[in-house]
Amino acid sequence: MDILDKSLLNLLQTDFPLAAEPFRAVAEKLGISENEVLSRIFRLKEKGVIRRIGAVLDSGKLGFVSRLCAARVPEDRIARFVDRVNALPGVTHNYGRNHPCNIWFTLIAPSEEELERTIEGISRDTGVREILTFRAVRTFKIDAKFLFDDALSENSASPSGKREEGPDAKF
Repeated sequence: MDILDKSLLNLLQTDFPLAAEPFRAVAEKLGISENEVLSRIFRLKEKGVIRRIGAVLDSGKLGFVSRLCAARVPEDRIARFVDRVNALPGVTHNYGRNHPCNIWFTLIAPSEEELERTIEGISRDTGVREILTFRAVRTFKIDAKFLFDDALSENSASPSGKREEGPDAKF
């Protein structure tokens, strides 16, 4: 990755424009063409650096409920269980863990009742009976950004060309 890729990644994570033509706006901020932005994004997606570009919405503010779920899945059922869980539109994360509850995932649903029905369906379809659900009591961190300091330090500016100020500024 070159300095422009890093600046592009920083910009996509921190200052994605809400515009009719967002990639053109990104291109203008970086001083390159829209085609160059799209080409770089496509290449970074092919390499697995970018998984997705999309909005991150606060499901609770939209009236949805969410739970962290932990399941004790026998080794011979893991693939089937994971496939079933990953097929659900309300699953945002699904990870294996070295723990008695060896599969952990987050589930979002329109209501408590729908969430319970979904968990019951997973259990019924996979034969996994132990699926625990945990409500969030307090949110500590909701997102992660992977910023490239060297992309910023070359110009002592953010990818948008504006100098950052304040206690959290990165240069």
